[in-house]
Amino acid sequence: MRAVWLMCILVWGHCISIYAQSKLDSLQHLGEVVVTARTFQKEVIPVQQLSGNELQRLSSHNVADALRYFSGIQIKDYGGVGGLKTVNIRSMGTNHVGVFYDGIELGNAQNGTVDLGRFSLDNMESVTLYNGQKSAIFQPAKDFGSAGSIYLQSRTPKFENEERYHVKTTFKTGSFGVVNPSILWEQKIHDKLYSSLSAEYMYTTGKYKFRYQTKDGYDTTAVRQNGDVQALRVEGGLFGKIDQGYWRAKAYLYNSERGYPGAIVRNKFSHEDRQWDTNFFTQGTFKKDFSSRYSLLCNIKYAYDYLHYLADPNKDESLMYTNNHYYQQEVYASAANRFTILPGWDVSVSADYQFNLLNADLQDFVYPRRHTGLIAAATAISLDRFKAQASLLGTFVHDKVRTENESAPNKQEWTPAVVASYQPFKSIDLNIRGFYKRIFRMPTLNDLYYTFVGNVDLDPEYTNQYNLGFTYSKSFSHSWLRYIEIQTDVYYNEVENKIIATPTSNFFRWTMINLGKVEIRGIDAALQTGWQIGREFRLNGRINYTYQKAQDFTDPYDEFYGGQIPYIPWHSGSAAVNANWRSWEANYSFIYTGERYSSQANILANYQLPWYTSDLSVAKTQRIGPGDLKLTLEINNLFNQQYEVVICYPMPGINFKLIAQYTF
Repeated sequence: MRAVWLMCILVWGHCISIYAQSKLDSLQHLGEVVVTARTFQKEVIPVQQLSGNELQRLSSHNVADALRYFSGIQIKDYGGVGGLKTVNIRSMGTNHVGVFYDGIELGNAQNGTVDLGRFSLDNMESVTLYNGQKSAIFQPAKDFGSAGSIYLQSRTPKFENEERYHVKTTFKTGSFGVVNPSILWEQKIHDKLYSSLSAEYMYTTGKYKFRYQTKDGYDTTAVRQNGDVQALRVEGGLFGKIDQGYWRAKAYLYNSERGYPGAIVRNKFSHEDRQWDTNFFTQGTFKKDFSSRYSLLCNIKYAYDYLHYLADPNKDESLMYTNNHYYQQEVYASAANRFTILPGWDVSVSADYQFNLLNADLQDFVYPRRHTGLIAAATAISLDRFKAQASLLGTFVHDKVRTENESAPNKQEWTPAVVASYQPFKSIDLNIRGFYKRIFRMPTLNDLYYTFVGNVDLDPEYTNQYNLGFTYSKSFSHSWLRYIEIQTDVYYNEVENKIIATPTSNFFRWTMINLGKVEIRGIDAALQTGWQIGREFRLNGRINYTYQKAQDFTDPYDEFYGGQIPYIPWHSGSAAVNANWRSWEANYSFIYTGERYSSQANILANYQLPWYTSDLSVAKTQRIGPGDLKLTLEINNLFNQQYEVVICYPMPGINFKLIAQYTF
C-alpha cells in the first residue's frame, strides 16, 4: 500500500514540475464549465444532471448510486458495497453506454463495461446523463459514438481574491465496518496555474444480514460473506489558463482487492473467489479559440488496466481452479475543429484514433490488438427560437491477432444523427424537441476472441433511436414557489443483431452469436421545484418517472416471443426532497423499481416483486476556526426493505453512516 501511495505522489509531483515551467499568457475563463442542475430545459438533447450541493446531499457514495435518481436508467447491482455496478440507459444494454471522465471516454475494450461503483462522489462536481449524445458539436468524434452518454466532471479549482489553497477532509464510518477517509487539496500556484490532489481510502467488511427464502417454505436470516473491499483512489490534476483557452492534465490511479459475494443459490451462502484491480490513466486536454471563427480542441490519453481473478477449490470445493491475469493498454488521441460560418451557424470536424491491446495468461489466447479510427462532421444552426444539429460519424476498425487464428474482418460504418428544438412562444419558456440517431456497437475483444467462447464472425449491434419531448420552466418572485421545471420525453428504440452467449455441445464452452432483436417503447418524465418560505427556510424537490415496454422479438416461433426483456421493469421512479434552515439540512430520497422478470421467459417462476428504498439524512454545519465542520447522519434503506436488484444477490437492509467533513 505504501508503494502505491509513493508512486502516485511521484507521478503527480513530476507532472507539476513539467507544467509549472510552461509559460502562460493572458487570463481567459475556462471554456468548459460545469452547468448547474437547473439548465436542462435549454438543451436540444434530453439531459438530466446532478451537480454541486444537490449531488452531495443524496445518500449516494458512488456514481452508480447517484444515477438511480435519473429517469430511464436501470442499475445492475450485484450486491453490497463491493458488488459490480453497471448502468443501462433506456434498455439498450450496458455496452451502448459511453462513460466520459473530464471529457474523455473511459474505455474497456475487453468486455465493454465500466464499473461505476469505483468512482467516488467526494471529488465529483457533476454527473450528467445524455440520451443520444451531448448537445454540442464541438467535441471529439468519440462523443458521437454512443447511444447514451454519462459525463462525470471532477471538481475544477476556483479561487477568489487572495485565496491560495482549499482543503477538504472527510471521514466516513458506519455499518459493514466502513472506514473511508479522503482528502482534497487545491493549490493556486499562480494566477494562471492551479493544481489539485485528491486521495481516498475505503475499507469495508461487506458483511450484512439478509433474509433467505425458498419456494418450499425454508426461511432464515443469514450474513453476506466475502464482500470485503479494500480500495485506494488517487488523482492529481493541473489546470492552466492561456489566451482565449485553457489546458488540463490529470493522472488517476485506482487499486483494489475485493471478494466476490456471489449468488445465493441452493443454500450456498459463502464464496471464496477474489479479484485484484489496478486502473491507471493519464490524460490531457487543450482548447483554444484562435479567432472568433475557429477553435481547436485536442485530447490525449494513455490507460493501463490490470485484473487478477482467483478461484481456489482448496477454499471452496464448488469452484473450478482459476487464476487468470488480464492486462489492457489503451492509447487515444483526438483533434476537434470548430468553424463559425455565420452568426448562429457552426460546423465542426473531428478525428480520433485509438489503439487497444489485451494480454492474458489463458491457454490458446490470441492476444488481440485493435486499431480504431473515427471521423465526425457536424453542423449546428441557431435561429432565434429554433435550433438544429446534424452529424455523421464514420468508424473504422482493424483487428490483429498474434497467432495463426483468423482475426475478425475490418469494419467500416457510417452513422447519422439529427436533433432539433423549437420554442413556440417567445414569452413562455416551453421548448419542443426531437432527435433521431443510428449507432452501432462493435463487438468487444471478449466477444470475438475469448478462448473457447469468442466468434470472429460476429456483426456489430445496431440501434435506431427516436425521441420526441418537451421542457417547460417558470420562475416566480412573489410566492413560496420560486421555480418549477418539467421535462417529458417519449421514445422508441430498436436494437438489431443483439449479441448473446449461447451454450454449445459442451456445457463448459459457450459461444457468442448475433440473434436478438429488441424494441423499446418508453416515457421519461422529470419534475423539479424550488420553494422559499420566509428568509431562512428553503425546500427543493425532484421527481423522476419511467415507463418502459422493452420486448424481445428475436424468434417469432419462440413461446415467449414479444415478452418483456429480463430485469426491465414496466414502471420505475425516484423522488428526493431537500430542506435547509439556517445551518441545518435534511434530505429524504426514495427509489422505486416495479415488477419485472429475471428471465426471457415471462412466467410466474421468474416474476420479481417490486422493491423500494427510502434514505434519510440530517446534517449540521458549524464554523470552527478557519473553516466549516459539517456533521451528517445517514440512515439508508430506512424501512429495512429486503430486496434484490439481480436475483440471488441480496442487498443490504437498514444501515447507517456517520460523516465528518471539514473544509477550509
